[in-house]
Amino acid sequence: MTVTVRPARPEELPAAGELVVTAYLADGVVQPGDPYLEDLRDAPGRAADSVVLVAVDGDTLVGTVTWCPAGSSHREVAGVDEGEFRSLGVDPQARGRGVGELLVRACLQRAGEEGYAAVALSSAEWMAAAHRLYVRLGFVRTPERDWRPLPHVSLLAYRVVLTDAGG
Repeated sequence: MTVTVRPARPEELPAAGELVVTAYLADGVVQPGDPYLEDLRDAPGRAADSVVLVAVDGDTLVGTVTWCPAGSSHREVAGVDEGEFRSLGVDPQARGRGVGELLVRACLQRAGEEGYAAVALSSAEWMAAAHRLYVRLGFVRTPERDWRPLPHVSLLAYRVVLTDAGG
């Protein structure tokens, strides 16, 4: 079957949250019991002012990402002329099929449609596979935006320019 990306239906939001938790646990990004798991699990909460996108293969949810346009309380590093996404997760069983890339490209498409000049994001320093994907899709490191939500967590910022505007 073909994987497609679309906005999550309300009834899919809990499963989307669980998928992100599963992906982050599988990567060792977080450990069982970490309080951040509740934030990752809260796709319904993110959907209140952001767009939770899902990648589906037939009826099977295989990935998700949260698109954070202007006004989203989930934005962390984006400027006024930039879109942002976060909570990208791919089911470990579906990895290697381009699901993550499809989700990022869906965010880039939304950014263009919504008139943003660029897309920014932050990613944990140990998420090497995600960093390789971002660089392959044209994102560049923006170390001046790196930040620490907690003393032991370092987030690296990336940005890709979509148009000449706002460069």
